[in-house]
Amino acid sequence: MTLDTDTAPLGAAPAPTVSTASAGADPLPRAASVVREACAGLAGVSAETVLAEARRTVYPGIRADELELALIMAARAFVEADPDHSYVAARLLLDKLRREALTFLAGRPDEAGQSQMAGRYADYLADYVARGIRLEQLDPELASFDLARLGAALRPERDLDFTFLGLQTLYDRYFLHSDGTRYELPQAFFMRVAMGLALREDDREARAIEFYELLSSFDFMCSTPTLFNSGTRRAQLSSCFLTTAGDDLQSIFHGISNNALLSKYSGGLGNDWTPVRGIGAHIKGTNGKSQGVVPFLKIANDTAVAVNQGGRRKGAVCAYLETWHIDIEEFLDLRKNTGDDRRRTHDMNTANWVPDLFLQRVEAGGEWTLFSPDEVPDLHDLYGAEFAAAYTAYEKAADAGEIRVWRRVPAVDLWRRMLTMLFETGHPWITFKDPCNLRSPQQHAGVVHSSNLCTEITLNTGADEVAVCNLGSVNLARHTTADGLDAERLRRTVRTAVRMLDNVIDVNFYTIPEAERANLRHRPVGLGLMGFQDALFRLRLPMASQGAVDFADRSMELISYHAIEASVELAAERGAYASFAGSLWSRGVLPIDSLDLLAQARGGDIEVDTTARLDWAGLRERVRTVGMRNSNVMAIAPTATIANITGVGQSIEPIYRNLYVKSNMSGDFTVVNPYLVRDLKERGLWDDDMVARLKLHDGSLGAIERVPADLRELYATAFEIDPSWLVDAASRRQKWIDQAQSLNLYMAAPSGRKLDELYRRAWRKGLKTTYYLRSQSATHVEKSTLKGTDGRLNAVAAGPAAAPPAAAQVAAPAAAPEIDPDAGAACSIDDPGCEACQ
Repeated sequence: MTLDTDTAPLGAAPAPTVSTASAGADPLPRAASVVREACAGLAGVSAETVLAEARRTVYPGIRADELELALIMAARAFVEADPDHSYVAARLLLDKLRREALTFLAGRPDEAGQSQMAGRYADYLADYVARGIRLEQLDPELASFDLARLGAALRPERDLDFTFLGLQTLYDRYFLHSDGTRYELPQAFFMRVAMGLALREDDREARAIEFYELLSSFDFMCSTPTLFNSGTRRAQLSSCFLTTAGDDLQSIFHGISNNALLSKYSGGLGNDWTPVRGIGAHIKGTNGKSQGVVPFLKIANDTAVAVNQGGRRKGAVCAYLETWHIDIEEFLDLRKNTGDDRRRTHDMNTANWVPDLFLQRVEAGGEWTLFSPDEVPDLHDLYGAEFAAAYTAYEKAADAGEIRVWRRVPAVDLWRRMLTMLFETGHPWITFKDPCNLRSPQQHAGVVHSSNLCTEITLNTGADEVAVCNLGSVNLARHTTADGLDAERLRRTVRTAVRMLDNVIDVNFYTIPEAERANLRHRPVGLGLMGFQDALFRLRLPMASQGAVDFADRSMELISYHAIEASVELAAERGAYASFAGSLWSRGVLPIDSLDLLAQARGGDIEVDTTARLDWAGLRERVRTVGMRNSNVMAIAPTATIANITGVGQSIEPIYRNLYVKSNMSGDFTVVNPYLVRDLKERGLWDDDMVARLKLHDGSLGAIERVPADLRELYATAFEIDPSWLVDAASRRQKWIDQAQSLNLYMAAPSGRKLDELYRRAWRKGLKTTYYLRSQSATHVEKSTLKGTDGRLNAVAAGPAAAPPAAAQVAAPAAAPEIDPDAGAACSIDDPGCEACQ
């Protein structure tokens, strides 16, 4: 591309412009070759079509940066016609990024095509590391690596594997920059993360290359904090932090201060607020009465807004409260848009921490007593039969006048209100205290008082320990073919991934001592998965099928087996974690075995398939005799952002829609299901009419008669699936997992009866937690076209979604709760991706 200089403001550098030397000349001389290179190898795209679209917006004297943007926008305008255009747009963005980075490092204009980078990446890596260290962004220790060896190991061709959403996300929020100028290219990014995780290894280069291979192939991806900070001077790599508040001002505000420090470096927070005394409780120091927990939750909410992870992600926190707390009804109202705004937390997530005894009282039609924790302090640390005994004794004490602050309500009425608020506001989520504790490997070391921001972490917390978890996810789609799971590849991936996660603990930058103490003592990690829906598409299994439930079981069993095996091997190499003695692991009790503990506590009232296929007896003995390197090894996080980066469906989610516009901090992106497009093309059904019909029906195939029934079943979207299938698949996974899973539930037309049945099913099926309840929104993709919008959502929001029927009345103890028929459906958002954890 020939560049001229245009007139620039006085004192400003001349703006580069594209030369148009003669009338009628192609205004895109170099750009044509760039677009053709970007389209190479993609069957569904045409370079000439993209160039023709770009020429509509090019004008004489256009600046080079404007031309780059015009090319990208031209490619993305055709994503709805063929999803391969997303790769074209990504490659055009990559061309812009290369020019930006190479010019910055060289100090003069420099550029290279994709084919040229194969010979330049190795030298670039050394220059990049040196510049990053000079800018005080990279850890100086990276310079001591054999950079020539690492540079030779880079895979430039993997730059072509990104979708536009994936690369734009990295460009906006992950790649290192100096005053907004990016100088980190994709393969250097992955190598930087790998080097940061290999700092303490004996053969650092070999391990860095091993880690790099896993990341750059998309077989596994670390969580966002690790990607942000690995290899940098402030290597805070952990994802989630769990805290417990104390019942005095110093402890409460120390906890809020800890929230700020943890959030600053990209941590997602889960706060247990149950110990804080409730409204009306006596305050001995002032001889006054407490205003309860809500005013402090308001401060925690505002702290999360103020400390927003450096502008790269929103600060995010979830508050947990046990169901017996006297303030529980006010807690349920925190996310309402009406009432006293000083007692509302519009930006903070909330979750109910529900003991089994409460749901047993609901089913029996019994009453439920609310207490202030200062008068019943041991309830916070009890679960199972011990909780039930102490709780019943406190009820008798209250009846005898020995407790000052208490209130009694019908259990089913409180359950009704919990589900009503969940429907109206999407909060508080329903999470289950007893299975989280009864199945915890660390029962001997403390109590699980809450989960985390996204409900997948179940670790002990206390006054002197802030629980920490280090996350990463296997890309299940990369390990699945039409013939099934590649078990050997999955084993290799899991082995390396667990090692990477364990390394996080030792190289991590800890912002508070309570987190460092807990992490080094227990060494928990959370290996999860993503791309589950993609794997089902490859296997031709509908999400709403027994085959999908069985696959959830088989795939998680393999991941569990190899993750535990990998932690045992690390224990043999590096030693068991400090608090191993006395754990369930040390007694030969694996996650699959701990189901018996839950069943016993519930008197057998648990509905879980316990089928196992692998040699667990041999592994069980190795765990008992050799030890575990990590107290916990598995947790399934939402993976919204890292799934975007790797181009697969997030976590264990069903497909949201087959065609929609996704919004995140990087903008709006047209998303089309490539598996569906491939199938429709093979059957001669992919055309403009099909695109129009998909828009008309909001990405759903159900009402499109042209689509064969087998494809409508396979590509059914989240709101077309009976959510009981999601619960059943989650139950099959949960039996193998030592922590929990972020499980979103979708319901197109919620009613009291349906919600009651769904959440009781989740409880009986042994789930530890649930996450968002998603209801259908009245906001839809524009019916005419997405072309020319540059990906912006031109949707119009009508009114609230259709209200559920008012007929679901509680007529008997076990009947479904009524939901306010005038309430609008809550959590009605078009793209249910939470980016807080990953």
